[in-house]
This record gives sequence, C-alpha cells and structure tokens, in this order.
Amino acid sequence: MSGSKRGAAREDIGMLDAAAEGKTTSGCSSVLAPACLALLPATTTPPARSSSSLRMPNIKIFSGSSHPDLAQRVVDRLGIDLGKVVTKKFSNLETCVEIGESVRGEDVYIVQSGCGEINDNLMEMLIMINACKIASAARVTAVIPCFPYARQDKKDKRCEIPEKLGRNWMRLRGEVETAAPVAELGALSRAPISAKLVANMLSVAGADHIITMDLHASQIQGFFDIPVDNLYAEPAVLKWIRENIPEWGNAIIVSPDAGGAKRVTSIADRLNIEFALIHKERKKANEVASMVLVGDVKDRIAILVDDMADTCGTICHAAEKLMEAGATKTYAILTHGIFSGPAVSRINNACFEAVVVTNTIPQEQHMKDSNKIQLIDVSNILAEAIRRTHNGESVSFLFNSVPL
Repeated sequence: MSGSKRGAAREDIGMLDAAAEGKTTSGCSSVLAPACLALLPATTTPPARSSSSLRMPNIKIFSGSSHPDLAQRVVDRLGIDLGKVVTKKFSNLETCVEIGESVRGEDVYIVQSGCGEINDNLMEMLIMINACKIASAARVTAVIPCFPYARQDKKDKRCEIPEKLGRNWMRLRGEVETAAPVAELGALSRAPISAKLVANMLSVAGADHIITMDLHASQIQGFFDIPVDNLYAEPAVLKWIRENIPEWGNAIIVSPDAGGAKRVTSIADRLNIEFALIHKERKKANEVASMVLVGDVKDRIAILVDDMADTCGTICHAAEKLMEAGATKTYAILTHGIFSGPAVSRINNACFEAVVVTNTIPQEQHMKDSNKIQLIDVSNILAEAIRRTHNGESVSFLFNSVPL
C-alpha cells in the first residue's frame, strides 16, 4: 500500500472510532467508504423484530387429557402449536406417557386441570412432569387451572362416624366408655392435609413453577418450596357483570359463606356497590344444616360469588334465602364449576337468572344439560401468564386487568 493510501486508511479509522463514540464525521475516503457507511449507527429506522421472537422460541406447551380444549385455546392465543404427547393406559390401568418431541433446554408448560377422573389426571400430570424433567427440559411449569384436593387444606374436620355402628363401634375400639351422642364422638379428627401432599408430589416429580387460578385457600401457596402464581378470575368476573347485568349498579355482591368475605368485598369495592354474606353450618361434607343472611338484599339484584361449586347445595339454598329476603333477581358466579352428582338438576330447579362459570373445568356437557349455565373464557389470562413467565415479565398486571 502506498504512503498516500496508508494515510487515508488511518484517517478513515479515526473517523470510524469517532462515529462509534457518537461524534460527527465529515466523510470517508475512497479506501474505506463502504465499511465506514456500514458501521455508522442507524438513527432513523428501528431494528425489525425477527420472526423467531414472534413465535416465542424455546417454549413447549403440552396438554394432559383432563381439558384439551383449554390447552388448545391457550396455544391459539400464543400463536404456537401444542406439543406432541401420547397418553394411554395399560390393561392394568397404569398410566403411560410418551413425549413425542425433544424438550432439551426448552421452557416446558404442562396444562392439566384437577377435574374429571382427578386421581388419574393427577398421576398423569406427575408422570408428564417427570418425563420432561429427565429429558433435560430447562424448566417445567405445571399449569393447573383448578388445583386438585384444594379443599383438604387444613386439619379441622370431624370424623364422620357410621350411623349404623354409632356408639357401639366406638366402644369396641376402646375409644369411649360413655353413651355420648354420635356427633360428639367424631370430635377427634384424623383428617389429612391432602393439598400439602399434592404440593409435595408436584415438587418431587420435578415441577419448577406452578400456575393456578383462584386457590380455595391462599395458604396453599405456602405448601410449596417453588414459585406459585395464583391468578384471579376477578377481572373477568367484573367484566362479565358490567357487560351482562344492565342494572348492576343496583346489585349487591353476596358470599355464600364467611370464608369468601374477602373475595366479595374486593369485587364490591371495584364496582362501588354493597356486599352481604351468608353464615352456614354444616352437619357433614356436602350437606348444609342452616343459613343466616347478614346484610340487606331487599329490592336488589343479588350476585352470589364463590370460588367453586360441587353439588351446588350451598348456592341453591343461598339463592332461596336471598329471594325470601326480597331480592329481585339472583345470579351465581363461580370460578370452578365442578357440578357433580345432582348439581345440574338443582341449578335447573333453582331461582337463578344465570349460573356463570369459567372454563377452568370443561363445561360443554353441563351447558347442554342446563340453559342457565353460562361461560367465561379465562384462556387469555392463562396464556398471558405463560407468555409473561416465559419472557421473565411480571404477572401482577393480571391481578387487576383482563388481557385484550
């Protein structure tokens, strides 16, 4: 290279250094002009988003057999495909799971709700988590819209003594010597804390993170040593009330039991209306003995709000109590509509304008059996929680807002 060219090259290098430091350059010589233009920072056009960033790379979502429709709605919202998985049972009813694609280094999400054949579905989810974990998945998140065994969260139940055996049964066991009433004999509780057991099973199986919705008791989050995101259906419930009850300003939010007081006060505050609650006493599980209404519902629209309904004995009795107290209309809004046993027939015979549930549990058959049952889709909330978790963003936005 001649001396003049070496001098021009040194001048161009100085200009490139100045450009990198944000200084203004007047121009480049003919030797390094293309390189100079290529390395100058672009100030007018923002960098285009790559197609891979839109497709959420390194993420796999698998569906268990409990609620494939919800899982499909979630992946449709995210714009990706469901992962390939085969679940089957052997002749002795053991569960077998085969993951049909590589998950090495992937961020895996397994969608399985606690409904239907709960024990089989729970075992299937545990096997899927373990299969992904030992296949070198980077992280495994269990998305459990309805957490199984959530109602067995504390040790305060009374033992239910068989009526036919009564005192003689207890006397044979050597536990009592007096002729006390049968109800008193059940005071010693040996009830398990099954929700804690499920939490331990999920952790041992290899779950790194849990996403669920409206836990029956918030303290279940403390049963885990891994992060738990307990999402709320409340924003979707508020949206439904505003859009589907024309006179919601004259409504009153009612909790069917004292345990849901915090839930209804939050909704009532957001709507700027009043609330009431019903105190109930149970003789035994799924059987309500008595109810006392606390609050004034006369000439108002009563909206019962609860986290779940199983046999629907509680909410149907509560609806009767509200109508007797002077309510003009009665609605029920539930996060988890289990609807087992005589639930649907009770709803059909009750005085509800509508019973609104989310799709954390499949409701297609229930909606066919009753025209009072209506659905709130929460797949957008779950999908947004998955997207934010995958991208390392906060999910607290979802506690007060419904994603568009």
